[in-house]
Amino acid sequence: MEELIFDNNMMISAIILAVTFIGIFTEHVHGFHRAKFAMAGAGVILLFGKEMGFYSVDAAYEAVDWNVIFLLGCMMTIVAIMIPTGGFQNLAVSLARYSKGRLYLMLVLIGTAVTVISLLLDNVTTVVIFGPLIIMIARTLNVSPVPYLLAAALLSDTGGVATLVGDPPNLMIGSAANISFNTFLSHMGPPVLVAWLAVLVALKFLFKEELAETPKPWQDIEEIPINNKRVWYSAVAILGLMTILFMIHNTIHWLPWEVSALGLTLLFFASKHIEVDESLEQVEISLLLFFISLFILIGGVEHSHFLEYLGVQILPLVTEDLILASIVLMWVAAFLSAAIDNIPFTAAMIPIILGLETQGINVSPLWWALAIGVGMGGNGTHIGSTANVYIVTISERLARETGNPKMAITPGLWMRKGLPIMMLTLVLSSLIMYFFFDWFTAPVSGV
Repeated sequence: MEELIFDNNMMISAIILAVTFIGIFTEHVHGFHRAKFAMAGAGVILLFGKEMGFYSVDAAYEAVDWNVIFLLGCMMTIVAIMIPTGGFQNLAVSLARYSKGRLYLMLVLIGTAVTVISLLLDNVTTVVIFGPLIIMIARTLNVSPVPYLLAAALLSDTGGVATLVGDPPNLMIGSAANISFNTFLSHMGPPVLVAWLAVLVALKFLFKEELAETPKPWQDIEEIPINNKRVWYSAVAILGLMTILFMIHNTIHWLPWEVSALGLTLLFFASKHIEVDESLEQVEISLLLFFISLFILIGGVEHSHFLEYLGVQILPLVTEDLILASIVLMWVAAFLSAAIDNIPFTAAMIPIILGLETQGINVSPLWWALAIGVGMGGNGTHIGSTANVYIVTISERLARETGNPKMAITPGLWMRKGLPIMMLTLVLSSLIMYFFFDWFTAPVSGV
C-alpha cells in the first residue's frame, strides 16, 4: 500500500473541518444556527478545493447523498399532513385513560407508543407530538410530568436506532453502506429490544418516588377526537404500505427515498383538501440545508485524502482486534454524541470506514457499532439529541408558567437519569456484539 504523506491539501481541509465542527458544536454559545456554519464550511472548502485542485463543483454535487435528503423531506411532509388530524393526540390520551391512574403503566404505554412511532418517524417529530400531550395529561392528573417527558426522549432515542429510517444517522449509514431495511432491522432490532426493555425497568427505579404519587381520577382526562379521520386512517394505511415496501426495496430495486416519495404522493391524493404548499411549509429546510452542506464539506475533506490518512492511522487497531475496535468505536461514538451532535460525527466517520473497506477490512461490525453508539449516546446528556433539547425546553417553559422549578429538567437532573440509561444500554449492546460477533461480521452491502 502506498504511504500517504500529510500535505497542504490535507492540512487546509482539516482546518476547515475543525473550525466548522467547532462552530456547529458550540451553537448554544454563539447563537448561530448550525446550518449557517455548515454552509460556510461547505463554501470555504469548495473555494479552496477548486483553487488547490482537489475539489470541484461536480464532485461536491456527487458528494451529496440525495437518497438521505429526499427521504427526510418526504417523511417530514407526511408527518406535517398527519399531525393536524388529531390522530396522534387521540392515541396518547387513549393510552393515558387506559392506564386508569396506574402511573408506571401509563409510562410504559406512552413510552411504547413513542418507541413504535420512532421506528418510522424521526425522534424530534415524535417528541414534538407527545411532549405537550404528556404535560397536559400530567397536569390533569396532578402529577409530575418529568418522568414521562424524560421517558419519551430516552425511548425515542433508543427506539430510533432499530430501523433504517428511525434516525438521520441511520439513513446516512444505510445509504453509504448500501444496507437494506431488513438487514438494518435484523441487526439493530435485537440489541434495541433488549435496551428498550432495560430502559423501561430502569425508569421504574430511577423515578420510584414520582411514580408512587397518587393521581387525580383518570376519568378527568378528556378524550381528544380525531378531527380528520379520512386523512388519518389513509396515512396509517399508507405508512403500513411503506413499511412493506421498505422491507422489500432491494428486491424490487427501489431506493428508500422512492418508497417515501410514493407514500407522499398517495397521501396527497388521499387528502385532496390538504394544500400542498401548507404541508411543504412544515418541512425543516434548515435541516436539509445542514445535511447538504455537511455532505459537501465532508466530500471536500475526503477528496483531499485527509480522511483516508486518518483511516491509515487507525488501521493497525482494526487489523489487530476487530472486536475491540468495534466496541471502542461504539463507546467513543456514544460519548461524543452525548457531548455534541451525532450527525456531523457520523458524516465524518462514514468515509473513514469506507476507506478501511478498500484496504480489505471487514467493516460490517464497524457500521453496526457506529449506529448503536451515535443512537444510544444521545441519551447521555440534555444536548445529546435534538429531541432531548426540545423536551428540556418545554419543561423549562412549564416551570416558568407554573412558578415551580421542579418542573424543569435541568442538565444535572438529566445527567443523573439519562447517563445511567446510556451506560446501561451501551453495556448491554457491547455484550450482545461480543457474544454474537459472527452475526455482526456478516456482509451488509446489497443484502
